[in-house]
Amino acid sequence: MEDTYRLALSGTPGTGKSTLAGLLSSHGMSISNIEELAEQAGALEEVDVTDGAHPVDMGILLQYINQKWQTAPLKMELIDGHLSHNLPVDAVVLLRCKPEIIRRRLNERGYPQPKVEANVEWELLGGAWNEKENDAPWIEFDTSQVEPAVLVSKILNWISDGFKPTSPEDVIDWVG
Repeated sequence: MEDTYRLALSGTPGTGKSTLAGLLSSHGMSISNIEELAEQAGALEEVDVTDGAHPVDMGILLQYINQKWQTAPLKMELIDGHLSHNLPVDAVVLLRCKPEIIRRRLNERGYPQPKVEANVEWELLGGAWNEKENDAPWIEFDTSQVEPAVLVSKILNWISDGFKPTSPEDVIDWVG
């Protein structure tokens, strides 16, 4: 039997998480969405009228996850969502993208302007890195100009290599 694990696929909205999750599902991974998990846990709060988002009560979600994830998954599981790096996963793939591309993508999706700017700022500052709290292996990929199929191949190679390197050799820095 092959090893099973939970892999977070995280990054600012607009970096390509859902696209890659869809492609990775054809490689034997089950896909869970953090919003669906939050809804199952009763951790999805009312829509924020200023940005149209459903805030997630991470305390409730983590309590639910800790009960639900007592054992390893039956098959490889990918958790898709920009908060997934905060869950007790075995490894994290962090997707990054040039802030101006994120701005364009989110505007094309019709996001409210305050939400667009908040997400662009989050990406610019490398927000997920600032939240890193566990020792799970992390890797990041710049999705700005790379075809999704190439990224899938790189992610699968990282997994098959035992999540090595366990942290990025070159951290993406949009400010520098």
